[in-house]
Amino acid sequence: MLAFLTKRIGAGLSVLLVVPSLTFLLMFGNAANAARQILGESATPEQVAAKSAELGVNRPLYVQFVDYVGQLFVGDLGRSWFTAEPIGSLLASRATVTLTVVIGSILVSTLLAFALGIAAALRRGALDIALQVLAIVGFAVPGFWLALLLVSNLALQLRLFPATGFVAFTASPGQWLASITLPIVALMVGAVAGVAQQVRGSVIDVLEQDYVRTLRARGLPSWRVVAHVLRNASAPALTVVALTFIGTLSGAVFVERIFALPGLGLAATNAAVNGDVPVIMGVVLVMTTIVVLVNLVVDLAIGLLNPKVRLS
Repeated sequence: MLAFLTKRIGAGLSVLLVVPSLTFLLMFGNAANAARQILGESATPEQVAAKSAELGVNRPLYVQFVDYVGQLFVGDLGRSWFTAEPIGSLLASRATVTLTVVIGSILVSTLLAFALGIAAALRRGALDIALQVLAIVGFAVPGFWLALLLVSNLALQLRLFPATGFVAFTASPGQWLASITLPIVALMVGAVAGVAQQVRGSVIDVLEQDYVRTLRARGLPSWRVVAHVLRNASAPALTVVALTFIGTLSGAVFVERIFALPGLGLAATNAAVNGDVPVIMGVVLVMTTIVVLVNLVVDLAIGLLNPKVRLS
């Protein structure tokens, strides 16, 4: 198990090294005109040169990279080029909003998907057909279109939920729940479809194994048979859950924009429009770290459920 975990941690660290490095080269490699964009077209060449020196983008790219890595090792993500706000504190509050919506969506969709997938695999018939239809619709419906539909009908017309904004749980638990309900629903439809399909397929494959027939022949209660089946069928489903988490994290960019949620997605889009490269780098680094941690947790869970994975 230790060797398995060491390999997974090594792979995660490799991703944390490669992705931010490539992003830095792409973003800062084209940051020569950042000073002009910040100051405007009316700025004189002397003002642009002074601003470039202030931002540090007039130095060789490798020098900028070494300095940036050195700052990361002491926990400094830099400052925004436009507001001079420390990026660490800016992203800390926004990451809470994004993770609240994304984790809430994944938890609800995973529980619902496992329930639907297991029921469809065990009972087949009309429920199985309904799941197939749900999967097709879930994959076909874009998350941003569903978000717009929810805002238009449930928020603006029926006024059941707030159309925009985020309320902290500590401020008002009821308003917090109301502010995240529609974003979670918008993100979870596709997730339910994908995970439920995988659970259904995995459960059906395991049900056809010889040991399951042996368990039933020995007179084991149905719930115990299902428990054994679910343990062996969970590994592929958890892999899909990890991939779904990554997709949901990406989809949060559009959902946060529609619902005006002050999360990482909104920060990334605003920074991209303004050309605020340090903020974009901070968002990439935070999101990459989240993805690596989630994959590590899922790999560990799969290894605990299936010893064959650890041996492989």
